[in-house]
Amino acid sequence: MAGNTFGKCFKIMTYGESHGSAIGVTIDGCPAGLLIDANGIQHDLDRRRPGQSNIVTQRKESDTAEILSGIFEGKTTGTPISLVIYNEDQKSKDYSHIADKYRPSHADFTYQQKFGHRDYRGGGRSSARETAARVAAGAIARSLMKTVGTEVFAYVSQVGHLTLDKLPHQIDPVEIDKNAVRCPDQATAAEMETFIKTVRKEGDTVGGVVTGVIKGCPVGLGAPAFDKLHADLGKAMLSINACKGFEYGSGFAGVSMRGSVHNDVFKKVHGQIKTESNHSGGIQGGISNGMDIYFRVAFKPVATLMKSQTSVDQTGEAVQIEGKGRHDPCVVPRAVAIVEAMAALVLADHFLIARGDIL
Repeated sequence: MAGNTFGKCFKIMTYGESHGSAIGVTIDGCPAGLLIDANGIQHDLDRRRPGQSNIVTQRKESDTAEILSGIFEGKTTGTPISLVIYNEDQKSKDYSHIADKYRPSHADFTYQQKFGHRDYRGGGRSSARETAARVAAGAIARSLMKTVGTEVFAYVSQVGHLTLDKLPHQIDPVEIDKNAVRCPDQATAAEMETFIKTVRKEGDTVGGVVTGVIKGCPVGLGAPAFDKLHADLGKAMLSINACKGFEYGSGFAGVSMRGSVHNDVFKKVHGQIKTESNHSGGIQGGISNGMDIYFRVAFKPVATLMKSQTSVDQTGEAVQIEGKGRHDPCVVPRAVAIVEAMAALVLADHFLIARGDIL
């Protein structure tokens, strides 16, 4: 099965299945001499791991990353970095009832049709558990970008019909992790948490939006044709499980604006060229312009419901399916760390390409 690698210069390959012995990632192209804090990697994994609050799946995984290669005495050696995360709390029997059935809105049918054989235990390779490996790699990419003063953060800006009434430049990142939802407004977060709990009690699920922000991005990352920075950010976000939409800058709201309002007028501030507004979202012509990059990522409701649904089995016969086991009623609180990781991976890749590291 191809399609397990991401990036051109800062390249990662993830491996493993949801109910296999482990998942992991190999990073190729990371420069030598980069200081790596193992606690920083674990911090990012802890923000994604299951069981961290009562509004996410209660699967108990420590998601402890073990560094196998590429880092010595706290610094990267320039050789491939390999990290492994062992699965500790698989309950494969929770999926035995769907071994020959196709769950609505899951990858069961398409996976079976493409490969002719599938690991039905938690979705196997198509499970969101794979994203833990991305978060581990993203932590290293984040360390690289910090060396040039680039900061990446994300937060929950919408759950169902509940929307945060703040713009990206109004957000204080310190507020994000002060609640289980990861919404940087405590009153709105409380409403969202109550709503998620209500949905969960009903055996249902709900979607939401994660907003990403990149500050201090160097000017000149990206290319004007097929390797646009925002195009690669879009691919990165849309590769995340349950992601259904991506927009950056003014996004779809820009269609209702006139050009005279939407245009970002240039000006000189303290000897540097800036823009008065930032409808472009920090990217023009596919290339970063030094302004804040901001984007929104939409996630659908989790497909596994704790209520009965109709479907078919592999022979096409009608069946009833009801979710068992431990599942998220809403993915966005845990998706925040994944969005940050994928953004950092894109930036690290484009940064090294712009530096000339790619052959």
